[in-house]
Amino acid sequence: MNIPTIRPVSVDEIETWDFEADVVVAGFGIAGVSAAIGAAESGADVLVLERTGGGGGAAALSGGIVYLGGGTRLQKACGFDDSPENMKIFLAEALGPGVDESKLDEYCRGSVAHFEWLEACGVSYKESFWSQPGWECPADDSLMYSGGENAAPFNALVEPAPRGHLARVPMPRTGEQGAGHVLMTTLIAKASTLGVRVETDVRVQQLVTDGSGRVVGMVATQFGKTVAVRARGGVVLATGSFAYNDEMMQTYAPRLYKRPAATVEEHDGRSILMAQALGASLAHMEATEVAFFCDPQLIARGILVNGRGQRYVPEDTYPGRIGQLTMYQNDNQAYLIIDEEAYEEGIAAPSSSPQLRHAPTWVCETVAELEAEMGLPEGALTSTVDLYNRHAGKGEDPVLGKKSEWVKPIGSPIAAIDLRGMTGGFTLGGLRTTVDSEVLHVDGTPIPGLYAAGRCTSGLSAWGYCSGISLGDGSFFGRRAGTRAAGS
Repeated sequence: MNIPTIRPVSVDEIETWDFEADVVVAGFGIAGVSAAIGAAESGADVLVLERTGGGGGAAALSGGIVYLGGGTRLQKACGFDDSPENMKIFLAEALGPGVDESKLDEYCRGSVAHFEWLEACGVSYKESFWSQPGWECPADDSLMYSGGENAAPFNALVEPAPRGHLARVPMPRTGEQGAGHVLMTTLIAKASTLGVRVETDVRVQQLVTDGSGRVVGMVATQFGKTVAVRARGGVVLATGSFAYNDEMMQTYAPRLYKRPAATVEEHDGRSILMAQALGASLAHMEATEVAFFCDPQLIARGILVNGRGQRYVPEDTYPGRIGQLTMYQNDNQAYLIIDEEAYEEGIAAPSSSPQLRHAPTWVCETVAELEAEMGLPEGALTSTVDLYNRHAGKGEDPVLGKKSEWVKPIGSPIAAIDLRGMTGGFTLGGLRTTVDSEVLHVDGTPIPGLYAAGRCTSGLSAWGYCSGISLGDGSFFGRRAGTRAAGS
């Protein structure tokens, strides 16, 4: 059988099924493995089709943060009170506008139970809290702030609570033993004990439908051979984002075009296109996570200014928020202004991002000299630093609300680090799904037999992001997709 398009194939065209299962899952990252476990725990015969030679996907290479809250055992053990209500208030503000309220409500109310499910799958957590700013935790602590909950403006909404949950890692840490690697190897092992079958080097190409329009399988290629895969119950799409599909990036997220980060080349949007060919609806295709490539330990100790020499974000907030505001509201123009003492303190601090500790681009004795060296309008940076220092002497930042522990007058020598264009990321939009992970048709009804989870769907994020949301909603709604597909 030739595969000229992504358009669905009629079941009448399938002469022989090469593989069969109750539930067929495309992709073996966090959403796929959670779907496989969920389906297997529901008694289904499960087959996973993985494009590469083994499972893990982007999740295994990630920092491994899973965003959970509402009062998990780990939060309580570390001395933090949280509730589903407070979690929802924060996330609605941080991830909106346009967040799917029904999904957010389900996620927050089910977060504690989902943490317990991860533990039941064998994921281990250390009862310790990492309090420092950073993309990830450089130690083996299992709880951290990962979304700016304790920074302005969010810390004025509700009592801050850390919700970044990380699987405990062996110490000393190595690149292959990060929390993402530990999380995924644990879940893949759990899937294996449940009898989940895995076929590797399989690239899904088209969906197969019956006369009623129900999805009953997929056509794929394996080692250059076309194979047909039957799904007696349902198909779950979990193949990741479209960050490496140039045409889709230029159409939906042009500012992030050719700037992928924290993603893998297999994220080519194929599942989204396959479902679109059936009439699937999309949501939030313009939404992106934007990483900011500078060590948060340095950022918090200085001030960030844009191309006009003005501050635009509290520097102690979640670095992903800094990245989004830099790219989308400040034309990717950013400089870190920091004095020698603060720079040396930042370099000496424990960090998960030592590769992001940039050397100063310009160093001067006075702000006026630095302003001129940088080519900023005369008086622009001078007035910004003067205003900041006027209040920093009292440990205050009334302009943007940086916490007092990071507020200190900027002295001399003073430096600037050129961070223009230091951004990258991945896409957050995708297939529109229900809270039960059913893929929705453009007419608003579920497409029978088709489920999806993870970054090929529009999950919780509508614009903003918190580290751990991808692993969080991917595993939460992935598990639900598998469970529902097993019962369909």
